[in-house]
Amino acid sequence: MAACNSDKSNKVNFETEIQELPETVIGKEGLTKKILQKGNSWKTPLPGDEIQVHYSVKLEDGEIFDSSHDKGKPFEFKLGQGEVIKGWDEGIATMKRSERAIFIIPPNLAYGETGSPPLIPPNSTLVFDIELVSWNSVRDITGDGGILKKIIKEGEGWATPKDVDEALVKYVASSADGKTLSRSDDGVEFSLLDDYLCPAMKKSVKTMRKGEIAELTVKPTYCFDGVENGMQPNLNLNIHLELISWKTVVDVTGDKKVLKKLIKVGEGYDRPNEGSLVKVVYIGKLQDGTVFDRKGSDDEPLEYACLEGKFSESLDRAIMTMRKGEEAIVTISSDYCQVEEVSTADFVVYEIKLVDFNKEKPFWKMDTKEKIEACDKTKNEGNVLFKDGKFQCASRKYDKALKFIQFDHSFNDNEKCQSNTLRFSCYLNNAACKLKIADHQEASKLCSKVIEYDPCNVKALFRRAQAYLRINELEKAEIDIRKALKLDPNNRDVKLVYKELKAKQKQYTQHEVEIFSTMLSRLA
Repeated sequence: MAACNSDKSNKVNFETEIQELPETVIGKEGLTKKILQKGNSWKTPLPGDEIQVHYSVKLEDGEIFDSSHDKGKPFEFKLGQGEVIKGWDEGIATMKRSERAIFIIPPNLAYGETGSPPLIPPNSTLVFDIELVSWNSVRDITGDGGILKKIIKEGEGWATPKDVDEALVKYVASSADGKTLSRSDDGVEFSLLDDYLCPAMKKSVKTMRKGEIAELTVKPTYCFDGVENGMQPNLNLNIHLELISWKTVVDVTGDKKVLKKLIKVGEGYDRPNEGSLVKVVYIGKLQDGTVFDRKGSDDEPLEYACLEGKFSESLDRAIMTMRKGEEAIVTISSDYCQVEEVSTADFVVYEIKLVDFNKEKPFWKMDTKEKIEACDKTKNEGNVLFKDGKFQCASRKYDKALKFIQFDHSFNDNEKCQSNTLRFSCYLNNAACKLKIADHQEASKLCSKVIEYDPCNVKALFRRAQAYLRINELEKAEIDIRKALKLDPNNRDVKLVYKELKAKQKQYTQHEVEIFSTMLSRLA
């Protein structure tokens, strides 16, 4: 009898403790929650996850009438899929792993007006004691149920592979009836640009972290015929997938035609920029592995300045993504190659090591004298490139030269005079580059910047007239030419472009006459 009284006393004390716990309202339909035991994680489950819980339930003023503990194993269901009452879907979505809580679920979130006879009368409020044992995350990767991923083992860190990376995986692919169709127990490496095995592989790998193990359920629309061989039509494919690791690949040009695969991580975070003096060792290979170029060694690396036309721009751009000591493989599409041997190949491969590099002193760390000297030096480098016919490289040099003097508020009067002279020279030289590469709009803009400050600059008027001619702005071209000839009547270059203008005007007039004649003949 004493034992009975003790049990009743403990029960009363427990009920009292529960009543004193803080209560949280979930949603707007009357669901409340009191936490008995805090969870051991910050994560909560998401819709579609496979949930395992222990629970007991009673009516609001009654005794416990059902418990998973009595059955010896947790209850399992999929969250947010309508497999349980709405109060469970909403309440358990707020729980953390190992959390235990009391949920008071009103009739509208439980069994409503009909109840669930004989245990649950109509319009019953239920009290659940629920412990979230664990859950397996299930993700709808494609959003249409085509690829469902259930996480068996969480991966490390937060990073996941990107579109162009190369992944190393282990997998077993089997049909819905358990027949193994393909497997790789030793691991296989493939590019995420390719549809290896089936489209579901790359789509899933891009959602995984290093070391993660997952079970994929793949609908036939995300399978290849080769994988479906041996499967019954319209049945799902199951893939047990482990992401062992991946190699980072950088899409250098943004169009997947120059790809840099990291082989060895470099030091620090700094990288070369335009004009940096780099020391590299590299081997160039054709598609079949034939070596067509080899430069430098660890003892005597090749030394040169980036983006100054010594190599193809695509190779320079790739090197500018590297860190000191980094080793990488750069694959360059034939569209970007400047190598005669690749005329019959789709791409070439460079094995590169960036031994060291020295970056130029940034302009914001220079005094005024250094800025003017750097501008003049860079402008002259552009002149050399222009004479060599490297117009794109020269144009970049002139742009770079202007950056040294763009902020001249700290210059004295003499320095401002020097910087203006250099500025106008860079504008005009760059306009000449733009004319060579048929960027006529930009050429006219650069000349206009000079004319704005010096309306009598014959060279600026001449080059802007050239640009206007190329885009058939004949009236504007004539205005500039006439003004230039008025300032310098004997200028041979201006006379030649005036002759070209007259020829175009005559051609345009003839064209108008022909059109008018055609219209009259049709009317007649």
